[in-house]
Amino acid sequence: MTIYGDDPDPPPPTYLLRNTLRKIRRRHKGGSPRQQIVILLGWLFLIYVVFRAHQYLFGKPSSPFLVCDTPTHERSHHIILPDAPNKESLSWTWKTLQAVYDAHPPQPLELTLKPFKSLADFPDLEDIKNHTHISTEDAQASRDSHVQVTKKLLPYPDGLFSGQGIVMLAGGRYTGFATTGLGMLREVGSKLPVEIWVKDHQEENEEWCKELANEGIACRRLSDYMDTKLLEHGYQLKISSIFFSSFEQILFLDADNVPVRNPDGIFKSKAFTNTGVILWPDYWKHTGAPLLPYIVGLSDAASEVLRGDQTAESGQLMWDKKRHWKALSLAAYYNYYGPQHYYTLISQGWAGWGDKDTFTIALQSLRQDFYMVPHKLVTLFVNGSSSGIGMLQADPTKPAAYEPMFLHSNIIKWSIRGFFCSGCADDERDPVALSAWENAESSINRHLKEHRRIFSMEHMESMKIDPEPLIWKSFEHVACRSVWQHPGLCNRTREHMEQTFGYEFYGGEASPVSGGGGDQICRRIG
Repeated sequence: MTIYGDDPDPPPPTYLLRNTLRKIRRRHKGGSPRQQIVILLGWLFLIYVVFRAHQYLFGKPSSPFLVCDTPTHERSHHIILPDAPNKESLSWTWKTLQAVYDAHPPQPLELTLKPFKSLADFPDLEDIKNHTHISTEDAQASRDSHVQVTKKLLPYPDGLFSGQGIVMLAGGRYTGFATTGLGMLREVGSKLPVEIWVKDHQEENEEWCKELANEGIACRRLSDYMDTKLLEHGYQLKISSIFFSSFEQILFLDADNVPVRNPDGIFKSKAFTNTGVILWPDYWKHTGAPLLPYIVGLSDAASEVLRGDQTAESGQLMWDKKRHWKALSLAAYYNYYGPQHYYTLISQGWAGWGDKDTFTIALQSLRQDFYMVPHKLVTLFVNGSSSGIGMLQADPTKPAAYEPMFLHSNIIKWSIRGFFCSGCADDERDPVALSAWENAESSINRHLKEHRRIFSMEHMESMKIDPEPLIWKSFEHVACRSVWQHPGLCNRTREHMEQTFGYEFYGGEASPVSGGGGDQICRRIG
């Protein structure tokens, strides 16, 4: 028998209940009162079991890709928490490199950032060639400094790093995004340990960190290893978290990056084992200054040698520190002077200004191999509109054909408080100026109010994924079972899940207590 198809609808549970009670009365009419009570209770229990089975089998389907099993956050409790790196040794390593960077700055130290005429259209070659002015003397001084830095880069510090793991940044509003990304890592089945990095103790939530520790996720503070006053821009935090992470082999994910498949297998892929670095493509080609190749040693004069190169999108990247330690240290040099100089030199202020291509340039400068995923990214749009959600990046273990692995949500940030919070603008812990549910101008406001999917099911089915129900499972955990729990937020979340995906919750209204206010029941088809 098929559950969903051309078969007639099953009899309703109320009919089953009435019919069964009639049979009980006829069959046991002559027994004693006590016997009748015992028999009736037994039958009622059996009816309850049949009723719940009927609900499970014939209820509203949630998703053909949704798997129901042990709660995700219980399954992840066996993951071993990573050990913290040696503070003394790692701080010494950084300070030694910092002294090298300080001794050899690029020139000019403050490179003027000028806007292009348009960010909508890719600049033409003449605009690129003439956009940023650097004198011959400054270019030579920067090249000389670069040569000295590459000569003085430290060898790989054996014994300081070990193992494989995932690294993510949080802090401020990015913590809300990270709760979703971390939840989805466990929902899709990742069993790797994770380090979540924040800038300092002011951005750390100790209660949240205690919860994360139960799931094999360790909180780290950059301020324990370096003077974070040097980090004047958020783009500089990424390279720092990778540098100080205890892992030797790293998958880095931005806080707004949502995995749609289990990424653990990438560490064993040929792309990673053959090269030690995996990068993912961005939308556009290189727009760096013509003097960039000369300064970093790729040419003997101003050159267009990088012009045809694909730029990288660093919402996710993989790095083997042992194989590419010096390239990582050189990328750290570019980021050390990034906001003042190198970010502008590399992109000239067109789309993508920041840290993202410092990794590629460092690898190229040192002539080290890396793997650039060959598949173009796919832009994901809000269901029924032309508003963007984010970038779907490909699975590097499948080079023959595009299959999605990561959703870098660079437009719509997936945070349950950013979606459904009400009156959170004055929340000192995690303010939300105006949630999508409150903001009538939000591209997903009607989807939340009318309980509609945000992702297009047609688009999802064509790629054989359906991450949205799992994202909402992660949302429900945050809203109802974590340090961020709140009754109103929890109830709105569960209502949306029930009406949009067919989830069911039992136990009355949500109450923000340990363990949550009711069990989550999801259905599986086939």
